[in-house]
Amino acid sequence: MNSSLALYRESPALLTDLYELTMAHGYWKMGMADREAVFCLSFRKAPFEGGYAVACGLAGVIDYICGFAFSADDLAYLASLRGHDNQGLFEGEFINYLRDPRFGCAVDAMPEGTVVFPHEPLLRVTGPLLQCQLLEAVLLNMLNFSTLIATKATRICAAAGGDPVYEFGLRRAQGIDGAVTATRAAYVGGCAATSNALAGKLFGIPVKGTHAHSWVMSFDNELEAFDAYARVMPNNCVFLVDTYNTLEGVKHAVEIGRRLRTRGGKLQGIRLDSGDLAYLSIEARKLLNAAGFADAAIAATNDLDETTIRSLKEQGAAIDIWGVGTRLVTAYDQAALGGVFKLGALREQGNPGAWRHKIKLSEQSGKVSIPGMLQVRRYCVDGQCRADMIFDELTPPSARGTAPRTMDIVDPMDATRRRSIADDMPFETLLVPIFREGRLVYTMPDLPAIRRRAQEQLAAFHPGIKRAVHPHQYPVGLESELFALRQRMILDARSTRQMLGGALPG
Repeated sequence: MNSSLALYRESPALLTDLYELTMAHGYWKMGMADREAVFCLSFRKAPFEGGYAVACGLAGVIDYICGFAFSADDLAYLASLRGHDNQGLFEGEFINYLRDPRFGCAVDAMPEGTVVFPHEPLLRVTGPLLQCQLLEAVLLNMLNFSTLIATKATRICAAAGGDPVYEFGLRRAQGIDGAVTATRAAYVGGCAATSNALAGKLFGIPVKGTHAHSWVMSFDNELEAFDAYARVMPNNCVFLVDTYNTLEGVKHAVEIGRRLRTRGGKLQGIRLDSGDLAYLSIEARKLLNAAGFADAAIAATNDLDETTIRSLKEQGAAIDIWGVGTRLVTAYDQAALGGVFKLGALREQGNPGAWRHKIKLSEQSGKVSIPGMLQVRRYCVDGQCRADMIFDELTPPSARGTAPRTMDIVDPMDATRRRSIADDMPFETLLVPIFREGRLVYTMPDLPAIRRRAQEQLAAFHPGIKRAVHPHQYPVGLESELFALRQRMILDARSTRQMLGGALPG
């Protein structure tokens, strides 16, 4: 498996919210289970007050769908659930229906490593309404967290300015799955290695690590501890030098480095884990260079993130490797991505060729959904991305007769923000087929290829869009006819509600 689902022996089919199952029961009871629907998964605001996100987590989605089935234990558990009247929550016939889920949906998604923006669909599911509904919670779980961590990693790696960043967050991550998932996503986002040995095994990510303070404290003195480590691990000598006195620790590392050299070994470097990292790294560099260890690396840890790394860089810190843990794997300063999974259209009953667009309203304009079978075109010139257009595949731009010389896109949150795109500008269609009629049709790239895609994608955008603070807003808009349709549906729905005397939907 390519995802953290490899950790679990239990069937993951019940990894869902109860209301997905109660709705599924309702669709089945009302004869709507097989009515064709389309749902899109997107997020409304870029994380970390930034300008973009990096799509991640598709591998887990594929593993989940390929293995989707309710076990006998799952069904027995569902049969045991009771409603407020102490009767079974689900009818026995519905439980039997779930024994053979007959997954038959089409899934389209952005490949992992794709740079994505608010309101764009990361993933789209088309198929029987009941089956689409059962996927909602797990898709959000898998894509929200992985995308959040991959994005955080790109920000940290950008701050490091090309220096290697190692992910060291296992001990502070949110549980086993949180740790393994975060490690994979951090690697996609640009981290060069991890301390997490299980993730290294599962995903082929390089693993790094030497010793902790407890090793030094287990010996009578620091010099003895370093010497012992050099003898038992001569090919892995990076010494943690701040157990007692950092600069004295550097001197001890130098002394053991000289002994290593006489035995044909090499001092790989030192690690700083506390104190004034800028000052200590500069002084440590002087000591190492003066002793003939100019090639020994200085690694730093200690609650680092993109803000701290930028500050240390500005102070001239002599740090070569950045070990980032807690603030990466917990996506420190943003708890969640906030992705949503919304119904965009339903097939007309009794008229299999016709679709009816659906929209969800809100008193908050940012929560109004976008109707349709959504797709994204990314327009690029000379390898640089210029704009993204969200359009409806039920009525795509190319199907509207004579193509105009230009097409207009409209910001879904601000109708005054518009941009014209020449109809002959090259573009890439971002959502690609993953499943067709329940059958996997996509070949998952290996993890290094996904990581490269993220780097190549980021390189294709203007630096202003990637700024950590107050980034430039990349042009993303609804195709003008889709924008007009959405506006009409909003007005029609609100007009109908007001005529019926009801409150506006919340």
